[in-house]
Amino acid sequence: ELENQLTSKSKTLDELKQSLALNGSAEQTPEALSLRIAELCEMVDSIVSQVAQLKTSMQSILEQWRVYDEVYAEVSLMTTRYLYCIDQCKPSVVSLEALKNQVKTLQ
Repeated sequence: ELENQLTSKSKTLDELKQSLALNGSAEQTPEALSLRIAELCEMVDSIVSQVAQLKTSMQSILEQWRVYDEVYAEVSLMTTRYLYCIDQCKPSVVSLEALKNQVKTLQ
């Protein structure tokens, strides 16, 4: 979206340059307008460069998150398996009273 906006603004600056070359301006001298447009063009170029750097950084960050998600899913699955195993391997701790009640019930 930023790249599209920058392209649009660049076109607008080009139109301003052409308009300045054809008409000039009563409010400001053509030289002052020309300098201002040159400054704006430099700003646009700088922003385009920054957007490209940001895009590269974001791609790197997205890749790192993708790797994190994969590892997290794997660790989560392993944790669930270990918890299940621990739960299944617990020796049943039964009190003497509970055993007596079970014997009575069975009798």
